[in-house]
Amino acid sequence: MTTNYETIRFEMDGRTARVTLARPAVRNAFNEVLIAELLRVLDEIENLEVDGETARVLVLTGEGTAFCAGADLGWMGKMRDYSFTENLADSLELAKLMRRIYEYPLPTIAMVNGATIGGGNGLVAACDIAVAADTAVFSLSEVKIGLVPACIGPYVIKRIGERAARELFLTGERIDAARARAEGLVNEVAAPADLAERVNRYVKLLLSSGPAALGVSKELIRNVPGMDLSEAGPYTAKMIAKLRISDEAQEGMAAFFEKRRPRWADPNK
Repeated sequence: MTTNYETIRFEMDGRTARVTLARPAVRNAFNEVLIAELLRVLDEIENLEVDGETARVLVLTGEGTAFCAGADLGWMGKMRDYSFTENLADSLELAKLMRRIYEYPLPTIAMVNGATIGGGNGLVAACDIAVAADTAVFSLSEVKIGLVPACIGPYVIKRIGERAARELFLTGERIDAARARAEGLVNEVAAPADLAERVNRYVKLLLSSGPAALGVSKELIRNVPGMDLSEAGPYTAKMIAKLRISDEAQEGMAAFFEKRRPRWADPNK
């Protein structure tokens, strides 16, 4: 397992990959190094095998009192002197990271332990599930310094919809965790002492499901909303037909009829 990361920590906890943003002195704000290391660790997790086991779930969190405070001030200072071409190259890396998380083949959970500002909301929105501490605050505050939540925008809008995005993008208002849940940015809110337990509940639910089926479910959710019904019918019929004859589904259906756990859900693994 690779350990030479400067800005993140990565560990395997059974079949769960846990990635922690580890820049607490700057409230886990991201810069070009953090973006590059997140992209690298996502590749590592996808290809990693430990004691014959591969990762089945990814949990993303922050060290200290913040989840992610958005862009690092030092990094932003350098960007002021960048040319358009340099700014574009830099921004494309952030856009690449957001899409990589959104399309990641494993289920992803954001464990939002604290303040989530600016681009940090993109990390939350790109994950499949987000659980926040009830002390967390959220703000899409880019407009306050003459910017916009551009690269994260597609994922935040998917999560909260146009109505809420119009208000929160334009006002930059800081909201609490309860409001974030009401708007759909997070799935659940918990007391800080209960946060890990709530996240682990989701982890257990995901580990009890077919690994390939979870990945295909994510494809279904991504692709079907952009299809008309004439496309969606054949697409989904082909999808389920292929799954029914797969080894995973054959094992799952056999386990159901034999009233036992499928092999992937063995609690001893």
